[in-house]
Amino acid sequence: MKILLALLPLLCLTTRAGAQPCLKTAKVVEPILSDEARQTYEAKLAEAQAEYQRRPHEADPIIWLGRRTAYLGKYKEAIEIFTSGAMRFTNDARFLRHRGHRYITIRCFDEAIRDLRQAAYLTRRLPDETEPDGLPNTRNTPTSTLQSNIWYHLALAYYLKGNLKKALQAWKRCLQLSANPDGLVSSMHWYYMTLRRLGLHVQATKAIAAIGDNLDVIENHNYYTLIRFYQGKYNETDLKAALSTNTNTLSYASLGYGYGNWLLYNGRRNEAIQVFQQITAGSQWASFGYIAAEAELQRMN
Repeated sequence: MKILLALLPLLCLTTRAGAQPCLKTAKVVEPILSDEARQTYEAKLAEAQAEYQRRPHEADPIIWLGRRTAYLGKYKEAIEIFTSGAMRFTNDARFLRHRGHRYITIRCFDEAIRDLRQAAYLTRRLPDETEPDGLPNTRNTPTSTLQSNIWYHLALAYYLKGNLKKALQAWKRCLQLSANPDGLVSSMHWYYMTLRRLGLHVQATKAIAAIGDNLDVIENHNYYTLIRFYQGKYNETDLKAALSTNTNTLSYASLGYGYGNWLLYNGRRNEAIQVFQQITAGSQWASFGYIAAEAELQRMN
C-alpha cells in the first residue's frame, strides 16, 4: 500500500499532463527538411518502430520511438508516446525529460515545468548518466547527460515563462552538472542572460570571467561566440557580421536571440524588437532562440 500511495502523485501527473488542454490546442509547425534529411529521419524512425515491435515491453524502444517521431516534427504524437511510456515506467525520468522538452517545443510551458520538476525529483539521489545523441555530432561524442538535460530544460521553461528567479536557480544546478565545455558554455550563456535580466550585472560579469579562450567546444559554438561577445572579446560589428551570414538558420536564431537580449538589457529596446521579429520571421520554429524571441515579443505586446 505504501508503494502504491507513493506512486499515485506521478500517475496522476502523467495522466493529467497527457490530456492538458494546451496539448490539444497548441499550434505545431513542422520543420522544413531537406530531402536528404527527411529520408534519414524517416529511415531512423522506421528502425525505431521495428525495434519497438521487437521489444514492446522495454523502456528504451519507447524512448527512441518518441525521439525519432519528434525529429520529423510530429511533436504531439511524440508527446503521446512519451506519455504512454511514463505511465508504464513510472520511475524512469527519461520519459518526463523528453516529454518536457517537447512541451516546450509546442509552447506548453506549465506542462513542461511540471514534467521536468518531477524528473528532477526522480533522479535526485541517482548518479548522472550520459544521454545518447539522436543526431550525433561530428565526433560522435555525446555532450550532455540525463540530469543536465532535465535541469537545462527546466531552467529554460522557467525563463520562457518569465520566472527569472526560479530559472536562475535551475541554471545554477545545470552548471553544476555540466561536465564538458559544451555543457558549460550552453548553461553559462543562459545563466548570464538571466542574471542580466534580473539586473545582477556585477554577478553576471564575474560568472563569465572564468570562461577561457581555448575551450574544446564540439557543438555549442554559437553560445561560445556569445559568451566571448559578452566578455568584450568580440565586438558588435563582429556579431552582426556572423548574423548576416547565417540568416534563417538555427545559428541565426541562437546568435540572434542572444544579441537581441543584449540589446534589450542595454536599453536598446526598438533594436531588440527588430532582431526578435527577424528571428520569428524565419523557419526555425522549434529552436530555443525562436521560442525565446517569440516569448519576448508576446510580453512586449
